[in-house]
Amino acid sequence: MPLRGRIALLTITLDDVACLLHLPITWALHRFEPLGMDEAVLLLTELLEVSGEEARTETVRAHGAYIRLSWLREVYESRCQARCWIVTARAYLLHLVGCTLFANKSATHVHVVHLEGFRDLGQSGGYAWGVAALVHMYDQLNEVSQTPT
Repeated sequence: MPLRGRIALLTITLDDVACLLHLPITWALHRFEPLGMDEAVLLLTELLEVSGEEARTETVRAHGAYIRLSWLREVYESRCQARCWIVTARAYLLHLVGCTLFANKSATHVHVVHLEGFRDLGQSGGYAWGVAALVHMYDQLNEVSQTPT
């Protein structure tokens, strides 16, 4: 039966996220609290081992508690050369989720708050990333559906 004159609604569910993206939806939930600029700078200096000045410059350049993906790639490369493997892994994973799970309409920035999920790399695999991805997806859908966007 054709759908002429009818609107079909489609809802993405947690089951869809688990089946299509193969992300866990039943493990521990991580609470990503909004960060201010100072908190973002502290997180960057602690977990990516960049200087406070470098972190502050980057967050100012990215206009908030964000960093540019290009800057993050530079941090990754420098940490690879320095053989700082834990920091390298954090930079890589933040870049990965910034380009996939938590992508935004800018396609050039990632929110620093997601770095908190990689503080303890042994524990980060135990989070219900599918839940966070679905919440982010709905939040971004709301933002892009606004008239000015």
